[in-house]
Amino acid sequence: MSKSFFWHILLFFTVLIINNELLMKFSKWPLLLIGFLALSGACSSESNEPDTEATTVSISAPTVANVTEDKANIIATITTNTPSAILKKGFCYDTQSNPTISNQTVEMSSAGLSLNLTLTALEPETKYYAKAFATVVNGNPVYSSEISFTTTARSETSELDNYTAPTYPDNYTNITDWSSRSQWNLANVHDPSVVLAEDGYYYMYQTDASYGNAHEAGGHFHGRRSKDLVNWEYLGGTMQSLPEWVIPKLNEIREAMGLSAVQPDTKSFGYWAPCVRKVRNGLYRMYYSIVCPGLLNGENTWSERAFIGMMENTDPANNAGWEDKGYVITNASDRGLNFNVKPDDWTNCYYKWNAIDPSYIIDKDGKHYLIYGSWHSGIAALEVDATTGKPLNVLPNPWGTEQDITSYGQLLVTRQMGNRWQASEGPEIIYNPNTGYYYLFVAYDALEVPYNTRVCRSQNLLGPYTGIDGTDLTRYGGEMLPVVTHPYKFSNSNGWVGIAHCAIFDDGNGNWYYASQGRLPKDIPGIHLSNAVMMGHVRSIKWTSTGWPVVMPERYGAVPTVAITEDELAGNWEHIDLAYSYGQQKASSTMTLSADHKVTDGSWKGATWNYDASNQRIIFSNGVEVCLQRETDWEASPRTHTIVYAGYTNSKTYWGKKKK
Repeated sequence: MSKSFFWHILLFFTVLIINNELLMKFSKWPLLLIGFLALSGACSSESNEPDTEATTVSISAPTVANVTEDKANIIATITTNTPSAILKKGFCYDTQSNPTISNQTVEMSSAGLSLNLTLTALEPETKYYAKAFATVVNGNPVYSSEISFTTTARSETSELDNYTAPTYPDNYTNITDWSSRSQWNLANVHDPSVVLAEDGYYYMYQTDASYGNAHEAGGHFHGRRSKDLVNWEYLGGTMQSLPEWVIPKLNEIREAMGLSAVQPDTKSFGYWAPCVRKVRNGLYRMYYSIVCPGLLNGENTWSERAFIGMMENTDPANNAGWEDKGYVITNASDRGLNFNVKPDDWTNCYYKWNAIDPSYIIDKDGKHYLIYGSWHSGIAALEVDATTGKPLNVLPNPWGTEQDITSYGQLLVTRQMGNRWQASEGPEIIYNPNTGYYYLFVAYDALEVPYNTRVCRSQNLLGPYTGIDGTDLTRYGGEMLPVVTHPYKFSNSNGWVGIAHCAIFDDGNGNWYYASQGRLPKDIPGIHLSNAVMMGHVRSIKWTSTGWPVVMPERYGAVPTVAITEDELAGNWEHIDLAYSYGQQKASSTMTLSADHKVTDGSWKGATWNYDASNQRIIFSNGVEVCLQRETDWEASPRTHTIVYAGYTNSKTYWGKKKK
C-alpha cells in the first residue's frame, strides 16, 4: 500500500472525528480507523518487492580500442547499489548520433559489472556512435555518455584473401534434365542478350538451345536473371508457342510471289537470337528471329525465309508478361521472282538481306535502329519508329530489284563485297559516350569450334566502319580486326571453343561486359558430345588508350577491384597469341617478367616493360599495350583470383594470365 494512499485515509477520518455530531452518529469509526491503520502497517511490513526507487545506476564513459575495418572493442564499467536489479547490459551503436537500445546492440551475458565487448560486422571507413546501457527492473534504460570512432579503410589483402570464387561446374551434364533447371545457373546458354532493368537485375535471354534439348519443355526464348552477374536464377520461356501471325504472314508472301500456301509443323520452326533492350522506364522490347522450315519452290531451290518479330514488356520480372507485337521484317531479295537458286549456290543465294539475329540501338540523337542481316550480303541498319518499334517507313514487297528493296536496310559492314555467304553473323552494336564511337561486334565462322568475335567502330551509326588496321568495312568490305575472342586453352584445362555471338552491356557506372556462349572442345574423354556443352560466359571489357574494347581472357567472377601494384607483375605468366587461325584452339606458353622491367623468357624475350598504374596497363617495348584486370582463375583447383591481361596490335590479339 502506498504512503500517499495511507495519508489520504488518515486525513479523511481526522475530519470525521473533529465533527462532534458525526462522531456521535458514527461511534464505531474510531475503532475501525485503528484497525485499518494496524492492517496498513502489517501490509507494508510484509511486502517482498524491491524498493526500485532506491536503486542507483551509473555507467562510466566507454573507451574504444583495436578498431579495424569491421570490428571495434569497447569497455565500460557499471556502478550500482542493487546489482540484482539490472536485467540487461551492453552497448548500443549506430552511424547516427545518440543511439539507443532500439538501434544495433551487443549484450554481455556473463555476470559482473565490467563491460568488455567487441562490435562486429562494421563497415570500413565509417563513423560510429556508441553508448553503454543497462536496463533495470520497472525502470527506464540507463545510458553512459556517447563516444564516437571511425573504422579503418578496407584492407586490400584481407579483401582478396576473403574472396570466394564461383564453384558451379563447367561440365553440367549431370544436371541437364528440365527438372534440374533451378541448378543450371549459366548452363545451356546460347546467343545471349542481356539488359539491366530498373529493379537492379540483369536479365538474359537466348536462342532455343540446350544439351539434349531439355529446354523444349518450357517454351521459347528462355530467360534468367542475376544481381551480380555470377549467380543466375532460371526463369523459363517467354513465348509458349509459335506466334499466330507467322504462318499467315508466310503464306501471304508466298501467294503474292505466285507460290502455293504451306502448313508446316509448328515444331519445325527455329527460334533464334533474341535482342532485348530497355527503351525507357516501364518499357522493354525483345526482337526475335523465327526461321521458317522448307524450301521456296521445292527441290533444288533456295531455303524458306525468316522473320523478325517483336515483343514488349513493362517489367521483365514478370517473365510471362511479354506481349507479342507481331511482324517487323522479313528476308528481302533483289532477284525478283527468280527464286530458283540452287541451295548449294552459296555465293549467289536468293536473298540479299537475311532477317535473323536482330540488334537494336537508340543512337545518341534519340533515333531507333534495327540492325540485322547475318550470313548473306552483310550487316544492315533500318530505322524504326520509336513509338511502335516497327519500320519507320512502309516497306514494299520483299522482292524486286536492288533499287526496289533499298528501304529494307543500309549496309554497315561486309566481310567480302559481292559474296552472299559471309560466314559472319550476330551483330551487336553499342555507343560509348566516353570515346565517342559506335562499336559493332560480329561473330565469324562456324559456331561449333571456329566461332570468334570481331569488332569495328565508327563515329556515325551508319558508318563508315573501320577496323583497327584501318580497313573500310562499309565501302570496300574486308576481314574485320581486331579479334576479340577466339578458341583458347590455358594449362590445367580443356579450354573453350565456339566463343561468339555476344551481348555487350554496361552497369551504368562505366563498367562494360561481354556475354556469349562458350563450348567445350570436341571429344573430351568422359563427356558425351562434349562440344554440345554450352556454358554462358560473362567477361569484363577494358578500353585501350586508343579507345578499343578488349575482352578479358578469364570469365567474370566478382573478384574485388583492388588496385594492381607493380610488384605483383613480376613472375611467370601464361601468354596466348590469339591471332586468328580458323578452328584452332590457341594454347598458352610461359612468359616471364622480371622485377627490373625485362621480359626474360617467352615469345617476347628481350623486350622491356613499364607499368601505367593509374590506368592499369603494361606497355612493352615491342609496341604492345595490354590492359590488366583481377579476375577469377577458373583453371586453378580450388578456384581463386589472379591477374589477367588483354591487348592488341593492328594485326594480333594477346591474352595472358599470371601464374600462382
